[in-house]
Order: sequence, then structure tokens, then C-alpha cells
Amino acid sequence: MPPILPIRGLAALMLAALAAGCTTIAQKPAPTPAPRFSSLDRERYGEVRGEPFQVPAVSLEDLRPRNLRQLVDYPTKEMPGTVVIDPNSRFLYLVQEGGKALRYGVGVGREGLAWSGSANVATKRAWPNWTPTRDMIRREPGKYAKWAGGMAGGADNPLGARALYLFKDGRDTLYRIHGTNEPDTIGHAVSSGCIRMMNQDVIDLYRRVAAGAKVVVLPAGAREDRS
Repeated sequence: MPPILPIRGLAALMLAALAAGCTTIAQKPAPTPAPRFSSLDRERYGEVRGEPFQVPAVSLEDLRPRNLRQLVDYPTKEMPGTVVIDPNSRFLYLVQEGGKALRYGVGVGREGLAWSGSANVATKRAWPNWTPTRDMIRREPGKYAKWAGGMAGGADNPLGARALYLFKDGRDTLYRIHGTNEPDTIGHAVSSGCIRMMNQDVIDLYRRVAAGAKVVVLPAGAREDRS
């Protein structure tokens, strides 16, 4: 017959067993969370080198994954090479072959300031100068009047690293597709009517879009007819 342990001995053994159990549970490796962004995303939105002014990396943790550049299904009657801007979803689509499009997250004009219609890219400029319109100065003189003579291109310029100038019937619409030094505004209605993109995205779009390309800006509340 095995020896009977004193009560104190039994308590010690039970505590030791419980401690061992806790230790085992604590040492189980925690599941690794799925990466929110891929290495390709981090490469695309990293610091851009070789530019005359600094283009810092975008803090991806401050962005919604839906706003990152990606190839998507996009059946449309528009020809490849056309730019379609949907202010409702806050996306810009560059139409590709085979029912696809490159989709970019954008910032759009505030209510009452947005423009819609069909235009063409009349010209493209890297690190463009910026001059606020008369309407912008009239609405917010304290913010814009000091730049009535224009601001040279650079890291602090509101047009960012690139700008595409939209003309309709040979006349300047005064609306642009341009970069921004405020990437946290992407996905929001914040601008004075222009379409703003992360600098990394507008540099990419600038390379892909030819002068003369068609640009369609859908009206707010409208749905594109893709039939």
C-alpha cells in the first residue's frame, strides 16, 4: 500500500500541477495575424527616390486598404486608356484591356465644389506651380490670398509631385488631377473640386496616361452606365 501523504504534501503537489498547467498554456505561441499590407504595398508607397523634392513614404497604417492602388474587374464601355473618376466611391479608374482597370483611391471636391463631365488631359506637369483660383481666394481669403501670385513647385505645394490639367472644348476647366502632401485626406471629400491622389499614385498615373487622354468625372450620386 503506497504511503499516505500529509495534507500539506497533497496541497503542494496540486499547486505544482496547476502551475505547470498555467506555464504550458502561457507558452503556446499566439497565432500570427494576417499582414494588413503586402510587401508590394509597402514598396509602392515607400519613399520615392530620384525626385528633385522629397516624396516621403506613406504611413500605410493611417490608410484604408481599399484606397491602395490595385487591379480590379471593371467592365465599361469606355476605351482602354480612359480615366474614369467616381466621386461617390472616391476612386479613380484607369481603364485597361479585358474588362479590367487600375483603381486608385482619391480625394474629391467638397459638396458644391465638385465638377463633373467629360474632358481631356491637355497637359501634364511634374512638380507644377500652383495658383489658387479667384473663387478660392474669394471663399477663403485668409488661406489663399497670399498665394495669388502663385507658389513654385515643391514638397509643400498643394499640387504635389504631378498634375494633369483637364480641358474641355479647348478651354481650361480649372480642375486638376494632382498629388497631395496630405495622404490622410484620400478617400474623403475635402478639396476645392480637384481630384487629389497620393504622390506615389499620381506619379504612377502620370507615367501611364498620355496627353489628350479622355477623362470622365461622374456626377455625384450618379452610377456609370457600363453596358
